[in-house]
Amino acid sequence: MEHDRLLRAAARAIYDACYPGDDWSPVGFDEAERYRTVHYRQSVDAALRARAVLAARDEQLTLPALG
Repeated sequence: MEHDRLLRAAARAIYDACYPGDDWSPVGFDEAERYRTVHYRQSVDAALRARAVLAARDEQLTLPALG
């Protein structure tokens, strides 16, 4: 994934959001990437799925109302 910086950045953002600390994953993103942990692979899969959704034409994502 080194050749796709945007996909890697998306995977890192997903990893950090889903596994925010030691209670969720024992290692940070860089180490998880190095060892191809299940947490890393799940984050990459989520980034690939998100890319497909975001690439859909004539679609607009909306955030739910807060509060």
